[in-house]
Amino acid sequence: MIVIAHLSDIHIGATPESAGRADAVMRTLDALPHDLDAVLVTGDIADHGLDEEYETAAKLLASRHPVLAGPGNHDVRAVFRRVLLGEEGGDGPVNQVLRTERAVYAMCDSSIPGDDAGHLDDETLGWLQGVLDGTELPVFVAFHHPPVRLHSPEADGIRLLRPERLESVLAGRSNVAGVLVGHAHTAAAGTFAGRPLLVGGGVVSTLKLPWEGGVGFDACLDHDLPPVIAFHVLDEDGGLTTHYRVVP
Repeated sequence: MIVIAHLSDIHIGATPESAGRADAVMRTLDALPHDLDAVLVTGDIADHGLDEEYETAAKLLASRHPVLAGPGNHDVRAVFRRVLLGEEGGDGPVNQVLRTERAVYAMCDSSIPGDDAGHLDDETLGWLQGVLDGTELPVFVAFHHPPVRLHSPEADGIRLLRPERLESVLAGRSNVAGVLVGHAHTAAAGTFAGRPLLVGGGVVSTLKLPWEGGVGFDACLDHDLPPVIAFHVLDEDGGLTTHYRVVP
């Protein structure tokens, strides 16, 4: 079976505790008795897009497991690319792929510079289609913004725009194992394009839902609840199971 860890929204620099919370998550993963196939971090690595935030994140995300991190709406593409990836800065989408012997992980850039909502542009969708066409291995498609409503007004107002464009790329693709996203700071599960849709819980904070008293961003974000890790398990029959764990 394939086992991957999925975390999201570490927001280095958002609070004095943000780096410590991310460190606790990564130390938990490195202390596991077995190797993971991959660790996916679905966006909002830095809170302000500053060099020093990414420098801290680079140290925290170093692991014995393969790590693939993508940008979110708080990230700045050029700085992300230069500091985290060691590439020349640029404002184009930061799309990355991790290929292993057993699976492929496509991290798409759904960020819109200067906007909190998400969008997968033509370049990114074309890139993703090429990744999917190029392998018969299971593919995990990951990005930041949920493509469906999660029934939180705050999160739903800044979700992925025009999700039908992605749906058309994924339609009928039997090798898409699942769609992994973040952004909402709440662990959740659903479906999209006929495939499992899994939302990683927040590392820096957790979003309270309306029936929990979460109305308005100030009341929604709880920085006292513990960070969350999702473990996604893909079995030999193609079944996907998720276990959510909190990190004390």
